[in-house]
Amino acid sequence: MEINIDKINTTLENFVHDRDWTQYHTPKNLAIALSVEASELLEHFQWRENESNNCVKENKNLMAKIEEEIADVAIYLARLSSVLDIDLNNVINKKLLLNEEKYPVSLSKGEFVKYSDR
Repeated sequence: MEINIDKINTTLENFVHDRDWTQYHTPKNLAIALSVEASELLEHFQWRENESNNCVKENKNLMAKIEEEIADVAIYLARLSSVLDIDLNNVINKKLLLNEEKYPVSLSKGEFVKYSDR
């Protein structure tokens, strides 16, 4: 399933326009907001033991909070990309291809440290 970034961007554009917030959605402000939301996501993991994925997923209250923060991060990322005329689908696909080259399976599989740093 592909995320429909164009539909999300249209919805966000309408939301912002209806509230006359376009003037505040500068790249700097959106980048700051994105960073703040990412920090709020991180806050849900702060001071916790290194729990397995299953322990986090089984905590419905925690998962609801994490989902909200992930949505906020995604919304600000989509908005920033739109304001800067960046095709988010395209840059993600380009980066995935670059990562395929940068981290070949034969040198990276099961390794935490980047192969060039070993």
